[in-house]
Amino acid sequence: MSSYKFVISLLLYCFVCYSQNTDTIDVYYYQSIVNKIINYGLQEGKAYEMLEELTSIGPRLSGSIESWKAIKWAEKKMLTLGFENVHIQPVTVPHWIRGQVEEAYIVNGKEKLSICALGGSIATSDGGIIAEVIEVRSIEELQQKKEQAKGKIIFWNRHMDKSKFNQGSAYGEAAFQRTQGAIEAARVGGLASISRSLTTAYDDVPHTGVMYYNDSLPKVPAAAISTKSADYLSQKLKNDSHLKVYLKLTCQTLPDTISANVIGEIRGTEKPEEIIVLGGHIDSWDKGTGAHDDGAGCVHVIEALRILKDLNLRPKRTIRAVMFINEENGLRGGNAYAENLLKSEKHIFALESDAGGFTPRGFGITADSITFEKIRKLESFLKTIDVDRISKGGGGVDISPLGKLGVPTAGLRVDGHKYFDYHHSDNDTVDKVHPRELELGAIEIAIFVYLISELGL
Repeated sequence: MSSYKFVISLLLYCFVCYSQNTDTIDVYYYQSIVNKIINYGLQEGKAYEMLEELTSIGPRLSGSIESWKAIKWAEKKMLTLGFENVHIQPVTVPHWIRGQVEEAYIVNGKEKLSICALGGSIATSDGGIIAEVIEVRSIEELQQKKEQAKGKIIFWNRHMDKSKFNQGSAYGEAAFQRTQGAIEAARVGGLASISRSLTTAYDDVPHTGVMYYNDSLPKVPAAAISTKSADYLSQKLKNDSHLKVYLKLTCQTLPDTISANVIGEIRGTEKPEEIIVLGGHIDSWDKGTGAHDDGAGCVHVIEALRILKDLNLRPKRTIRAVMFINEENGLRGGNAYAENLLKSEKHIFALESDAGGFTPRGFGITADSITFEKIRKLESFLKTIDVDRISKGGGGVDISPLGKLGVPTAGLRVDGHKYFDYHHSDNDTVDKVHPRELELGAIEIAIFVYLISELGL
């Protein structure tokens, strides 16, 4: 019996020695830190309060007065919270404005259609456009009907696929009609492009977003139509294939202007030259007030650093918050940051929050296999708040230039089934964000980046 106890004791001793090896994690110590972050964030959270402040400024399209107000708000907030190295980084951005008139109706009877200009679109002529409409659901279908399409308004009516569990995938599959619709319309001699809003919500609220032109083709006006109006127009076309629609837009592109990224950080205590970037984008589309996209991401980042600072959890490596400008229609903020990295600094990780302020579910990671496995060791700590999904593939638009430089990237993943109900529309307002869900996102980020700062990659 005594020899049996000796063997058991020896095995336990070996296990303890192994668990204290420098390649492993001191679970009990770091779990206590995780618990502190969770308790403090849930009891003393400021994320929703900050989101109310930010969205009260209004929509924050690049180049607008409101975007500058948001930049100054973020700079002042970081200074007030005691962040270090707070400054703005000048960025030249495009300046597109929507104009005063967005109008569309069916000519016979003048039934109104709910539309909005797509970001970057040209205006119609002062008198608008009156033309027959041809409905298509794919570029291939348009090419098959190109002889019929000439001189008409191209109506793209591809639905987002409700059957897909990941609505981001459904969005990606249908997004061509918004981004490429005007190009393909011009290619077949169309007069304008109207595309079904990228949402599965059934309402009369159109969703805007970026669109593109091809310099080798004529530019035609481009608009989004609400899902309810799209179905109505589609039904009317079944009854009358020669139906005409009137469309008028007064949007325009002004000269580029100066804007800025906003930067603040908590300096590392042991390896301050190693940088962990946390990003959100301060700009938004000019519909709604950008609460989920991406006011939530901005306050996630600021709140995560505030929690760490208030708890006096000084990271070993520098954790830097960056509020990027111009994510929505140019990526100039992300490019400017990546192009101006200091040679004395080494970026070891970048995380972006741009999926909304919903219940957090984990992180998507883009990194080599060794780094990914190191990060996955942190998964157990996130289970404390029911987050257990660290998976391959993730990042964000603004940090993608860092990813191209070899920096491992991550994107916050959330329970985003409602995200596209609000995305790029008048629906995206602060009342659509749940305070506790928003705070949990900030808490998850704070835990994650603090552990990465402590343990390194």
